[in-house]
Amino acid sequence: MTWERYIKHFVSYLKIEKGLAENSILAYQRDVFNLMDFAIKQGIEVEAIRVVHLKAFLTSINELGIGARSQARMISGIKQFFLFLILEDVIKNDPSELLEMPKIGKKLPEVLEIEEIDALIAAIDLSKNEGHRNRAMLETLYSCGLRVSELVNLRFSDLFFEEGFIRVIGKGNKERLVPVSPSVEKEIGIYNDFIRRHQHIQPGNENVVFLNRRGAKLTRVMIFTIIKNLANEIGLQKNISPHTFRHSFATHLLEGGANLRAIQEMLGHESITTTEIYTHLDQRFIREAIISYHPRNIK
Repeated sequence: MTWERYIKHFVSYLKIEKGLAENSILAYQRDVFNLMDFAIKQGIEVEAIRVVHLKAFLTSINELGIGARSQARMISGIKQFFLFLILEDVIKNDPSELLEMPKIGKKLPEVLEIEEIDALIAAIDLSKNEGHRNRAMLETLYSCGLRVSELVNLRFSDLFFEEGFIRVIGKGNKERLVPVSPSVEKEIGIYNDFIRRHQHIQPGNENVVFLNRRGAKLTRVMIFTIIKNLANEIGLQKNISPHTFRHSFATHLLEGGANLRAIQEMLGHESITTTEIYTHLDQRFIREAIISYHPRNIK
């Protein structure tokens, strides 16, 4: 069987058996295709790959200046591929078993102050039809801590406003319930009543909450563009993206005293170690907390 056939079956395995999100599958697929291109140039078939070949491939990647995080993800994808080949009895020994992950320094995410979030939302032009939509989207991003993919895939059947929750389909098609604020309910209601219900909606998008001008589901890129334009509008110097609202959501909850486990549930993180990146509170806040609550400082 050729490299292409193995990769095709690998993608089906990731989708059906592992239940990974589409973006993760595409990333793993790209990584294995890169390995395939390298191996074909060397005249190496899948079954003949050894750890020495994998190390040579990673050396070539490193020489291109690919960052440690991207290298780590690439190794993860390669390991998944060879695990799949083991499960399918294509190979007996895993050549990726001895590959070491590059050391990754924790990069602290950019966080917006509450006043900066207010300024971004206030900069939205409500005289335009998309204005109310954009306001509702940013309120939902920040108030619910959604990933951008979760925002564009949000459906009316996921909104349980009377119960005070929305249902979110996260990575690996895992469901979670996230508390929803009155501001989100209000902004989505205004957008739906005054803008969305007057649009011509393309078939298959009737249940999708946020639509583009053509009545179809928004793309992730469009959300990035909207946020970048608003940042430029208010002269914000920070490099922000939709994920910045998610970081800010988690950080502001933590600073307000929310339990890390509760934040983990709302973000949809499987491991609490993933959530711990949000504990990058500023030194002033940490000092005030210690002075106020540590028993040695209470007189």
